[in-house]
Amino acid sequence: QVQLVESGGGLVQAGGSLRLSCAASGRTFSSYTMGWFRQAPGKEREFVAAMRWSGGITSYYADSVKGRFTISRDNAKSTVYLQMNSLKPEDTAVYYCAADILSRSIAVLSTTRAYDYWGQGTQVTVSS
Repeated sequence: QVQLVESGGGLVQAGGSLRLSCAASGRTFSSYTMGWFRQAPGKEREFVAAMRWSGGITSYYADSVKGRFTISRDNAKSTVYLQMNSLKPEDTAVYYCAADILSRSIAVLSTTRAYDYWGQGTQVTVSS
């Protein structure tokens, strides 16, 4: 069983920054693929970013956040981060972190079905 706890959400003006954190339990955190997703009201949950271990760490981003968001991890703290810069009102959503403990294919890491565990979510609101 893996537990994920997000923090760091809040209200920020457009152009501002926030850093989300996701603390994970689990003895083999360093081998997990960790992802961030978001869900705006009335919309489906969508992929934001992921970090996968396969002989080295590789990061993946949705086109909508590429160049503005950065995913990182601290394996010693079993924590994954999402640094969000140049925030836009359309980034407003509940942000969820997720863990794929089986390191599934790159082809599916942007889909919700690839993840085994989810956090409770943290609200990010960007005002214009």
